[in-house]
Amino acid sequence: MLVDEAKIFVASGKGGDGMVSFRREKYVARGGPSGGSGGRGGDVVIKADANLNTLYSFRKRAHFKARAGGKGGSSNKTGADAEPLIVRVPPGAIVRDAETGGLIADLVRDGQEVVAALGGRGGRGNSRFKTAANQAPRMAEKGEPGSERWLSLELKLIADVALVGLPNAGKSTLLSVVSNAKPKVADYPFTTLEPNLGTVVYDNKDLVFADIPGLIEGAHLGAGLGHAFLRHIQRTDIIVHILDGASPDPLADYNQIRVELALFDEKLAERPEIVVVNKIDLPEAREYLELLNESLRERGVKNLLEISALTRENVDSLIQTVFEAFAKLPRRDDRPSDESPVYELDAQDLPFELAVDGGVYYVSGKSIERAAAMTFWDYDEAVLRFQKTLETLGVVDALSKAGVRNGDTVFIGDFELEWSD
Repeated sequence: MLVDEAKIFVASGKGGDGMVSFRREKYVARGGPSGGSGGRGGDVVIKADANLNTLYSFRKRAHFKARAGGKGGSSNKTGADAEPLIVRVPPGAIVRDAETGGLIADLVRDGQEVVAALGGRGGRGNSRFKTAANQAPRMAEKGEPGSERWLSLELKLIADVALVGLPNAGKSTLLSVVSNAKPKVADYPFTTLEPNLGTVVYDNKDLVFADIPGLIEGAHLGAGLGHAFLRHIQRTDIIVHILDGASPDPLADYNQIRVELALFDEKLAERPEIVVVNKIDLPEAREYLELLNESLRERGVKNLLEISALTRENVDSLIQTVFEAFAKLPRRDDRPSDESPVYELDAQDLPFELAVDGGVYYVSGKSIERAAAMTFWDYDEAVLRFQKTLETLGVVDALSKAGVRNGDTVFIGDFELEWSD
């Protein structure tokens, strides 16, 4: 079953806490601080895996949380870094921020990966805070919290050639004849309800053909699952337009599909195209074949072939034409990408915000909230260090201008503090 859309939640691991410890070995004078730092929290990595071809697994599991880093130990022992959590997706998956819609990555090659949630930094142990003025610091940092976000995944199949046309034009029959694919074939419309892929080999080369389910009028607006089908054409290099030669008006069929492609993505109208009149084994198809060919050429069609997928007449010529057309295209690596990733502003560069509601002060901002989360409130030196951070970031001045007084409640993120000058 092809599932080509999914929404998942990812959360990276928290950094390990640093430790407050002092050397107490016999014969070691002035042992000093020996608290080790915590390990880094695990990243969440989205990675393309060629063994996958659908997003179906995310229907069963949609939440992914990486492990936290190890805590620092005595004798300057550093906590272990957590392993990254790998979330595997099929090549062709597009990763977006579900809230903003911003592009994070377009994973088209096997093994290509992107860090979707960065693990938290490990907190520093007290040995890292030793200075000439403070030889025995009684403070450490908690690990940095991990990050979390909802992601939307969209799969665009990676194929070289797209077989498009109205329902029952013979696309699936053609794919089954020229490749190793075994799509469902029957004599009624909408037999194919999801794209099928097949590998076609010619002259020691191979191309992947995609059988796109039949398109109908209004497909660009989503009619007949149009959006779900049309996006799979966007990655292909050549469009093979299959016409039912026995249709009451094959020319109108051709015009209809061309319009739907252009309205969905105007670049599809410029894609190299080969038009194929199918079912020429039927008398009703042969009756007006010359007139149809003449009309198509007047319409600007250059690559035009007549075949019967059922009897395989001229199918070899079609395959040769497709491979020759593909060979003339620029190398895939040389083609510009349709989309570029969104480079998000580092959250640490964002200013804090201050709000007052009912005499309670609320301070928010990534940097200040991170500093609060990494503070060991049980150690006076750690609290003093946090107060200096408030002064450095301008939070103290902002609160003073807002009218904060001794005893007032100040929230910094999820932490509730009592203000004291």
